[in-house]
Amino acid sequence: MDAQYIKANVRTKYGEIAKKSSSCCCKCSCSAPQPTEYAKKIGYNENDLASVPAGANLGLGCGNPTALNTLKEGETVLDLGCGAGFDVFLAAKAVGKTGKVYGVDMTPEMIAKARENACKGGYTTVEFKLGEIESLPIESDMIDAVISNCVINLSPNKEQVFADAYRVLKTGGRLMVSDIVLEQPLPPQVRQSLTAYVGCIAGAILQTEYLAAMERAGFVDITIADSSPWLTDFVYSNDRLADNEEGKALLDVLGGDKASLDQLAQQVKSIKVIAWKR
Repeated sequence: MDAQYIKANVRTKYGEIAKKSSSCCCKCSCSAPQPTEYAKKIGYNENDLASVPAGANLGLGCGNPTALNTLKEGETVLDLGCGAGFDVFLAAKAVGKTGKVYGVDMTPEMIAKARENACKGGYTTVEFKLGEIESLPIESDMIDAVISNCVINLSPNKEQVFADAYRVLKTGGRLMVSDIVLEQPLPPQVRQSLTAYVGCIAGAILQTEYLAAMERAGFVDITIADSSPWLTDFVYSNDRLADNEEGKALLDVLGGDKASLDQLAQQVKSIKVIAWKR
C-alpha cells in the first residue's frame, strides 16, 4: 500500500476515535476490554488513571512506556503519536513544574482533544503539536526522553521515525517505546489488509528488523524490558478472538480459517524497549 494512502486512512480512523467521548482502541469492540480495564492490563495503575483528565485515556496503547524507566524532575519529554494526551499527562506529573512535555500527533482531531484535556486539567507544562513522527516539529538535541505507545508500527517509514527521534534527543537521552512486533512474517493477505493496518497489525515488522532499525539510527544499549503475546493477552481472550468486529474482519481476510487466525495471534507481540543516545 502507498505510504500516503496508509497515512490518510490511519488519520481518518483515529480522527473518528477522537470524536467519540468514550472510545476504545482500534482493536477493541464491545466484547473487548473497555479503556480503563484495558489500560490496567497493559501496565497502568489506578493512580495513573485517576490522575489524568477524563477523556485522555482512549485505550489506544499496547503498554506503558513511562513505566520503562523513571522520568526525572525537570526533564523534557516527547511523546510520539500522543493521541488525546494520556501519556503526556502522566509524564508531566513525573517531570514536575520544572519539566516540559511535548506531544506530537498527525491527527488534527486528536491534537484538539489533547489540548482540550490539557485545559480541563490545568496543565501548564505540556504542549501539543500537529505533525508527523517521521519529521518532528521539534528542535534537535532538546529532549531527554522520547516515549511512544503503539504508534511506530503505524508508520510506513519506521527507519525515519527512529532517525528523527535520535535527532531530537540530547546526548545521553533515551527512547522508551511500547509497540507491536512480529515473530514471523504475516500472511500476504493480512499484510495487504487496510483493516489490519489501522488495527496495528499489518504495519508491524519482525522484532529483529525493528531493533536493527533502531541501531541503524544510532541508538545503543537497546534492551527489551518486556515482551508478551499481544492479541491473546491484551486484546482478545483465546476463545473470543473471532467474536468481535476486528477479529471477524481478520478471519474474513484469512478466508475463514480459524486455525490461521489462532496462529496469527501467537505471532503478534507487544514489546517494551529502551534505547540510548550516547
